[in-house]
Amino acid sequence: MSETGMSAYRIFVPQDSSALSVGADEVADAIYTQAQQRQINISIIRTGSRGLFWLEPMIEIETQTGRMAYGPVSPEDVPGLFESGFLQGAAHRLHLGVTQEIPWLKRQNRLTFARTGLIDPLSLADYRAQHGFSGLAQAYRLGPEACVEAILTSGLRGRGGAGFPAGIKWRTVKQAEGTHKYIVCNADEGDSGTFADRVLMEGDPFVLIEGMIIAAYAVGASRGFIYIRSEYPQAIETMRKAIEIARAHDYLGPGQYLGPDQRQFDLEVRVGAGAYICGEETSLLESLEGRRGQVRAKPPLPAIKGLFGRPTLVHNVLTLAAVPWILTHGGQAYANYGMGRSRGTMPFQLAGNLKHTGLFETAFGITLREIVMEIGGGCASGRPLRAVQIGGPLGAYLPNSMLDVPLDYEALTNIQAMLGHGGIVAFDDQVDLAQQARFAFEFCALESCGKCTPCRIGSRRGVETIDKIRQGIDREANLTLLQDLCDTLTDGSLCALGGLTPLPIMSALRHFPQDFGVMQNTHSRDQEQSS
Repeated sequence: MSETGMSAYRIFVPQDSSALSVGADEVADAIYTQAQQRQINISIIRTGSRGLFWLEPMIEIETQTGRMAYGPVSPEDVPGLFESGFLQGAAHRLHLGVTQEIPWLKRQNRLTFARTGLIDPLSLADYRAQHGFSGLAQAYRLGPEACVEAILTSGLRGRGGAGFPAGIKWRTVKQAEGTHKYIVCNADEGDSGTFADRVLMEGDPFVLIEGMIIAAYAVGASRGFIYIRSEYPQAIETMRKAIEIARAHDYLGPGQYLGPDQRQFDLEVRVGAGAYICGEETSLLESLEGRRGQVRAKPPLPAIKGLFGRPTLVHNVLTLAAVPWILTHGGQAYANYGMGRSRGTMPFQLAGNLKHTGLFETAFGITLREIVMEIGGGCASGRPLRAVQIGGPLGAYLPNSMLDVPLDYEALTNIQAMLGHGGIVAFDDQVDLAQQARFAFEFCALESCGKCTPCRIGSRRGVETIDKIRQGIDREANLTLLQDLCDTLTDGSLCALGGLTPLPIMSALRHFPQDFGVMQNTHSRDQEQSS
């Protein structure tokens, strides 16, 4: 009993990697110590992150008016919080109000991330209490064909970057010949400025498991793999524990059958070795099979001949995690969010030089300016915003004048940019875009699997060429060579690593020519074509 004669006060402290990195464990220990000294009965529940990274560690207290948030909290703040009466939601300089009323959260459309930060990630009871496994129950009522139709109706597209319609993949794998089929979840989240996969796996692992079970049931798969990058130890541990819990409750396992077709399904986690190229689906499959991660030529597509030569459904974490909501509420309900051919929601990840960084899930159609200036709060440095890169290290650099573009697959393609995995990195007016362009080539050279010449050799020549341009060595000739190198990478690379490397380079040259020592009225061939 607490000092007021009530049951234990419930205090929620995140254990997401982002919160741990700024002292969440120490804050939890300090809260426990203070409660013991004051003889107050408390219960500390460790959750995922709500995604407000600039306020981490953000703790919450369960009160009669809802959960109250305080943050960012340090261990030194804890005695003062107790003295102020924070257990009753009292005022304090770190008081943020009712959690759900915080503008950052209130403005979102949280579908995929509805439970993240709200529940104990490894409590099956918490998950079920928040509509967990209702999508699976509905899938069994509908049957495999109707599940595929629901995904087609939803308009769900691959959230890993390619944006390919998920329902078409499902239908292809379902119709493919094969006694064994596989589901592979690509959790090798390697793009700079992205962390949504990690936040979800650490904060709501059962939603990914449920999505994979539904997908397996729909396409007839008997085994699934979650390929997680080695840099995510917390996500790896959480997913493995969640799989064990799901097995213990008969959702997975060699003796568990999916629906009326009596097909067994089980899952396991595989850990990647830190190769960016393994984020490409065929390289990932090579790695899963025990070989070096190298790109496979297509065709055949993985949906026809994938893991171990069998039909394989390969999806990103966010794609599979969207599936339970779609099955629970219906494909059309999901399609009602978004715009054009970009339906549903996207968890945008705000990073770089911004006041408010973190994860913001909303429907497609919000503009880049809204997300960076209103949601992100503008540059943390207080200096003017100069450029935004969207889509990871292979995404385009966009100037301030182009930020009114809606965040939608086609709208970004129309301005020679891409949405990618939804990562947004902001830069103030001190950034050198020529240096950033050089980094794109350097990154490609370091991460290339080496299988194709344009990527392996062209990226190294690109670094040399940009160095010459920046030094003013035969600038016009080297600008022409730079364009030729980019054309070769775009047209001749086997995968998107080489094929998309020119995107950040040419966008930097197009929009920020002065950083390359090029006069504003001097245009490369690419600029002339685009005008």
